[in-house]
Amino acid sequence: MTTYYSKKPSIVRLPPRSGFEILLSRSAQVAVIVVGVITSIFALHAGRFILAPVALAVVVGLMLGPIATLLEKRWRLPSWISSAVVFLIFIFIVCLLTAALIGPLTFWAGELPGIWEQLRAQLAELRGPMNTLRGLQEQLKSFTGESGLAVSVENGSVLQSLALMAPGFFAQLLLFMASLYFFVATRNDIRVAILKLCMTRRLRWRAAHIFRDVEMMVSRYLLSISVINVGLGVAVGLAMWAAGVPSAALWGLLAGLLNLVVYIGPAIMAAILFGVGLASFDSLAGSLMPMLIYLSLNLIEAQFVTPMVIGRTMTLNPFVVLLALGFWIWIWGPIGGFIAIPALLIIYAISRNILPGAAIPELP
Repeated sequence: MTTYYSKKPSIVRLPPRSGFEILLSRSAQVAVIVVGVITSIFALHAGRFILAPVALAVVVGLMLGPIATLLEKRWRLPSWISSAVVFLIFIFIVCLLTAALIGPLTFWAGELPGIWEQLRAQLAELRGPMNTLRGLQEQLKSFTGESGLAVSVENGSVLQSLALMAPGFFAQLLLFMASLYFFVATRNDIRVAILKLCMTRRLRWRAAHIFRDVEMMVSRYLLSISVINVGLGVAVGLAMWAAGVPSAALWGLLAGLLNLVVYIGPAIMAAILFGVGLASFDSLAGSLMPMLIYLSLNLIEAQFVTPMVIGRTMTLNPFVVLLALGFWIWIWGPIGGFIAIPALLIIYAISRNILPGAAIPELP
């Protein structure tokens, strides 16, 4: 007769961790996260030649996606045909705007020396304080024994720099155009492929809602801002024409384009119009008039028109927007400035679906 004995598995109780051990564990987790973030930032910066045009194509594709979807539903067009139609319309608009800008901008580029002379003449009254500062600078140099920095300006290198930059620019342009077309044409296939990777039904539900929210928020924001900027450009052009500013249509068009980059674009436009005022009017008050007209119209657009069209729930925290602009411009330059706000919207759409209880104040 055989007797079987069963032993219950013994439970080993580990001693409770001390506060120092818990601190080390949490510090290790935080360190891994920080290293991952820093590595991602440097990877984005190192790969900006390829990643920047592709990201720009994705953002523009999110804006054009609903238009392609409308063509597919209403006219029952295949995705590759609707994408080609939307792509050709976009390229036509870009070429039209470029052709409208080249001529007047070339003319005003030749006026830059005259504008600089006008600026020096208008600021001649500040010569006394400037001489005082120059005297203080000379005294500091004699006190520290340091010599001034020698600044040399070499002429004739502009064409050489443009020739060196041209191949890279056209390569990025081709990459952007190819990425834009194929993203719009395969947007539904990309969505289905990512949803198939989700193992559970709940995960698929969240992924589907992320796709929906990202496309809705980004397309709604960019299309609304585009319409608002067209209206701002028309208002600025008419106001400049009424004030007697030359090339009024150019400044209206440029105001609408630069307004796509919040904060920085209006600041650049105000500086440009100040220079135009210096070249067009004799007095300092007349020189300030174009800039003040633009700033007034921009204030009306930013404080009343945009919140009314987009809605208060789509307004972004100015501090968060400023941080995003600084970060993306540092990483990718002007392209980063354009995609900064769409990137904020994408991050919010993902976080809202992954963490449904999380509330991010003053984000859409």
